[in-house]
Amino acid sequence: MKICTYLRSGPQGSVKRLGIFTSETLIVDPNFVMQAHFEEQGFYDPTSRAAHHMPPSLAAFLKIADHPIEQLQNVVGIYLKLTQAGTLKTQTGADLAFDTRDAKSTQLSAPIDEVASYRDFFIHESHVKTGFAKRNEPVPAPWYEMPVYYKGATTGFIGHEAMIPWPSFSQQIDYELELAVVIGRDGKNIKAADAYKHIFGFTILNDVSARDIQRKEMQVRLGPAKGKDWCSVIGPVIVTADEFDFKDPDLLMTASVNGFEWSRGRSSEGKWTWGEMIEHLTKDEWIRATDLLGSGTVGTGCGLELDKWIQPGDVVELEIEKIGKLKNLVGTYGKL
Repeated sequence: MKICTYLRSGPQGSVKRLGIFTSETLIVDPNFVMQAHFEEQGFYDPTSRAAHHMPPSLAAFLKIADHPIEQLQNVVGIYLKLTQAGTLKTQTGADLAFDTRDAKSTQLSAPIDEVASYRDFFIHESHVKTGFAKRNEPVPAPWYEMPVYYKGATTGFIGHEAMIPWPSFSQQIDYELELAVVIGRDGKNIKAADAYKHIFGFTILNDVSARDIQRKEMQVRLGPAKGKDWCSVIGPVIVTADEFDFKDPDLLMTASVNGFEWSRGRSSEGKWTWGEMIEHLTKDEWIRATDLLGSGTVGTGCGLELDKWIQPGDVVELEIEKIGKLKNLVGTYGKL
């Protein structure tokens, strides 16, 4: 399944809602499907009951769902039965599904509306080697001993076709082409073999960086922080882990700027598996549903490696096969 968070204008304005793409353009609203289901069953307050069982927020749903993928699959089955019986709307007039081609007021937001914690790993050796070579340094031995990561802010996430804000404190920003996972189940001291019990799905991550600030931060052997935390991009959708047979996928990853390809690599080229990363992360530490984990930049996956730099007004497109294309316009200097 392809899971999204969409914004659609209505009488009460535009609100974020959980959706499921059942085709390239058709979005099913699970909360409205469950409302119609409970209406059909004759419950007094189907709206509240639907909000309890299937909240309109993906983050809220993941926090309460025991088996989120199976539960969403079940909703799709209920939707098909309702539509076969001629039910296309709730009794309050809400569409159970809509075609994005007909709904011009619809936009995709970041596919998860709240991230509890964000950790970004550093697993692609070719990217790591290039970065250290630019500083005339060897790759540190500990990199080969454990999957290291940094912790980032959770408030700056934007989605597909949102503008990447150019921060007032930087003169040099960069894109980073990454695969990411969304956690769907809490856990602690998780073994690698059990990691997929906790992975909800995969999405594209653009871990945007202010390179001039990051360069300064890293000189004091702390960070990155300010060089990263004002903005990260995810989307356009989350593809659930069952679509990859609950295994690490081998996916082609590319990045283009203004229509010209800059980056190309594969998700399988990392040193560490998702299971190994999650096992290391959760030693005596919790991960929670709605956490986001990045793989780190794929080889050639940023301007720093290429000595090429995005500029205000550029269009950056990150594409990962079977997930989609994440497209954003770069904003102007200092316009947050």
